Amino acid sequence: MPNGQWFPPEWPERIRALAAGELTAVAPRRAATVMLLRDGADGPAVHMLRRRASMAFAAGAYAYPGGGVDPRDDDRLVGWAGPGRDVWARRLGVEPATAQAIVCAAVRETYEEAGVLLAGETPETVVGDTTGDDWEADRAALVDRELSFADFLNRRGLLLRGDLLGAWARWITPEFEPRRYDTWFFVAALPAGQRTRNASTEADRTVWIAPDEAIGAYERGELLMMPPTVSTLRQLQSYGTAAEALAGAEGRDLTPVLARARLEEGRLVLSWPGHDEFTKSLDLPDAPGPPPGHEPQHTSDQPGREPGHEPGQSEHESAHHRNPPSPSAPSASAPYGSDALRTEPLRTEQHPTEQHPTEQHPTGGPR
Repeated sequence: MPNGQWFPPEWPERIRALAAGELTAVAPRRAATVMLLRDGADGPAVHMLRRRASMAFAAGAYAYPGGGVDPRDDDRLVGWAGPGRDVWARRLGVEPATAQAIVCAAVRETYEEAGVLLAGETPETVVGDTTGDDWEADRAALVDRELSFADFLNRRGLLLRGDLLGAWARWITPEFEPRRYDTWFFVAALPAGQRTRNASTEADRTVWIAPDEAIGAYERGELLMMPPTVSTLRQLQSYGTAAEALAGAEGRDLTPVLARARLEEGRLVLSWPGHDEFTKSLDLPDAPGPPPGHEPQHTSDQPGREPGHEPGQSEHESAHHRNPPSPSAPSASAPYGSDALRTEPLRTEQHPTEQHPTEQHPTGGPR
């Protein structure tokens, strides 16, 4: 039975076009995504969202909160606690200004998409409930890029708690993709007093699910995921608590993972170095043609959404951040489902300030 590995049907033609010189690889945008964990009786669960079936990229796939770097975070003075920018620069393999922007993206996007804020008034504290109307107004201004993250922290008198993050992995979107991201993956624990919610217009469902449960559903073809998501979930399986996972991040290899394509016995072989389970052997397209999705691309950082999300949003999408549409409509993508968490009810989070009263599996069926 096929697993739930996300694979766009247009990839073989795009790979052929790139190899033939008919397609130029676009520069990847910097981005960050966060594996948010909370402890249960049988181990940690991770917060995941399912991308809406209407999304142009990876529709229906499960992913973590995250998004593109806001260029304003490169050089603005950001209230900071924890390891310094130079420490993060060495860890991420970039310049200090870039390191600040990447860490800011991780914290900002987690707040924008999950309502969880890794910041506090002092280096030892973290904010509590962030669900009030004033918080929601600031979150919406961040989403619409009307407010920079530095100004948001300064207005609130907050320090970014970089010590609550651990750098975990780095994946770069394949060169034949029209939308590319250089994405740093982080791990963090849900702060006490805060709760997640579906604050993103780009997700129709959010769940807390144990890594074992998510991987099992993926292997049965019930949950659709991209290779970086599957890989990081597998790596989380060995940790008994969120704190153990955060401590384990310190020594993790951040060498970028980038897919490679080669011809082998008349077939196209697509692989991710060091991740053999994702290797695919494909029929080589016969007739040349314009590669699907071949259009002019922005190559500089643009304030944007989660890696894999559309870099820009329509006014209609932006307006819905304050009141996301109901996820009750079924997905047009592959079927999804897994067992509910062993430790806690698996909830579907819908409205920014309200959870659906029915406990559900990721398929949406009642438990």
